[in-house]
Amino acid sequence: MANFAKISEENEVLNVLTLDNKDILNADSVEDETVGQAYLQQHNNWPSHLWIQTSYNTVKNTHKLGGTPFRGNYAGIGHTWDSENQIFWRPQPFPSWTKNLTTADWIAPIGEPAELTEEQKTQNDAGTHAWVYDWDETAYQADNTAGYVLTNALA
Repeated sequence: MANFAKISEENEVLNVLTLDNKDILNADSVEDETVGQAYLQQHNNWPSHLWIQTSYNTVKNTHKLGGTPFRGNYAGIGHTWDSENQIFWRPQPFPSWTKNLTTADWIAPIGEPAELTEEQKTQNDAGTHAWVYDWDETAYQADNTAGYVLTNALA
C-alpha cells in the first residue's frame, strides 16, 4: 500500500489516503510518486503537487521495520510538510522547542533530567505512583534552566 498526504497551499496536512501499489506504477512497473499524484488529482479533484507520499512505517526518522526511513515521519492530519528538508512535522509541542533535522522530532531547549531515583522506580513498579517528567513551558519562560517537572501521573 502507498500512503499520500493531502496538503494545503500552506503545507498543512489535511488528510492521508492509501492507494493500492498498482495505482502508483509507471510504464516500467516501478513505483513512482508522480503517478500516484496524478491518480489522486484525477480521482480527488485536488492538485497533484499537493499530494505528498508518506511512509506508514517512519517515525522520528526511523523505519519501524528496519528499512530506510522516508520523509521523517508518517504524515498525520495537522502535521506540516517541510519541502526544503523533505520532512513531515507533527505540531510544535511548545513554543520554546526546536526542530531536530536528524531525528525529525522537536527537542526541548534544555536536556532531559536525570533518571528517576531507585525509590521512584520502585514506586512506579509497585503501581503506587507513576512518576514522569512533564514539560512546563511557563517554568522554562521564567527560568531558562528549568522546564521539566517531576509529577505523579496517578495523583
